[in-house]
Amino acid sequence: MNRGLNSRNSQPIRPARILIIDDELPIREVLSASLRDEGHIVQTAHDADTGLKAMREFQPEVVFLDIWMPGSLDGIEVLTEARKQLPNLEFVMISGHGTIETAVKATKLGAWDFIEKPLSMDKITIVISNILHYQQEKMEKEALLNKLRKNIAIVGEAPKMVNLKQMLARTAPTQSWVLLQGENGTGKELVAQNIHYLSTRVSRPFIELTCSNLADDLIELELFGYEKGALPGAERAQKGKIELAAGGTLFLDDVADLSLKAQERLLRLLQERKFLRVGGSHPIEVDVRLIAATCKDLTEEIAQGRFREDLYHRINVVTLAVPALRARPEDIPALASHFCDQVAKEGGFSKKEFSQHALEAMIQHSWPGNVRELRNFIERVYILTPGEFVDVHDLRFAGLSGPASGGNPANELATFREARAQFEKEYLMQKIQENNGNISRTAEVIGLERSYLHRKIKAFGLEIQKGNEELG
Repeated sequence: MNRGLNSRNSQPIRPARILIIDDELPIREVLSASLRDEGHIVQTAHDADTGLKAMREFQPEVVFLDIWMPGSLDGIEVLTEARKQLPNLEFVMISGHGTIETAVKATKLGAWDFIEKPLSMDKITIVISNILHYQQEKMEKEALLNKLRKNIAIVGEAPKMVNLKQMLARTAPTQSWVLLQGENGTGKELVAQNIHYLSTRVSRPFIELTCSNLADDLIELELFGYEKGALPGAERAQKGKIELAAGGTLFLDDVADLSLKAQERLLRLLQERKFLRVGGSHPIEVDVRLIAATCKDLTEEIAQGRFREDLYHRINVVTLAVPALRARPEDIPALASHFCDQVAKEGGFSKKEFSQHALEAMIQHSWPGNVRELRNFIERVYILTPGEFVDVHDLRFAGLSGPASGGNPANELATFREARAQFEKEYLMQKIQENNGNISRTAEVIGLERSYLHRKIKAFGLEIQKGNEELG
């Protein structure tokens, strides 16, 4: 049988580390020479034992593996053993007397392709190119996913957050439906995103729907979609959120606000794994993972007849409690720093430094709006504070309640003009003190003309210790 190679001239692609395992010396020599001519780094082995050793030491990206070899192991057995130890390595099986049955078996065991001898360099080059492109796309995708996971990282090391993250890590790889419970603004959507992007469904869609944002007659349309002509103006069929999430994750926020009719249809979907579009007659099968979230006590909603008990038991497979911010005040400095990075990047600001007194004031605050309120507050501080140092008076001007007053100082001032004047007075006092009463230096630091700063000092009746600079 002719075991030679059909060669061709081809454009070189990215160099790869390639291992050839074949008991026939001519095959090893000709194939390795051809691949080296294309710029690849090549090593050869003549049997299973030397081939397995070379995989560990040479660390190839692609292995060309002969199926029929003398010795303790044949190519199929080498493939089986290697896939256990090196799951990311790609194998191309080669044989001069292979069968369809053998090729199918090799593919099921994880081989990339099966090439019959005599080997064609056209096909070998194409196979290598496809493998390298696949590996490149895989690395780029993993890099993007790692970046995404970093951007949606759950910040906090308080005991309740550590417990939540541990539960999340155990739950995410499963296919179980999840119920998230927690107050508004605690970050339930962020937890849902983490579950999805740490799951086996990561390459499929993450679709979300906030049930409280829609009128009852629109929820079903949004969830299940509709057929052409199902309602006035429906000139074509429209997929719903469930269909868009096929293979991935559907996140229903404020699930307690679903209408009873929509609850019934959702229950049927979870039971049968299929549904009808509005106006449709043909069931659509769908594989979707459900994550539901609510800030309400569903047992109370059931008692009041507003939520179906059978649906509750369906979605309540794994329940994760997302704690309120006031239950983990020790996480506030880390959250503030995290949000400072976000706001500075998004708004083009220089990152601000919060004084220890400012951080303590933030820790003392109750944060009824939870993490969302803290994030919005940090953004407001960045907008209203001109300098890069943030102290307690800056927080008070931005609307943080002070422990002494027990209320919001901004609300105690009748007009915006009064609030602004109060802020300017406290701000100028602080900056003048920081510069030891030196007016020229203060004006330079805060970006004001010296004469304008003098007028402000006079208008506010500020007393400046003389000696550092004349005020006249």
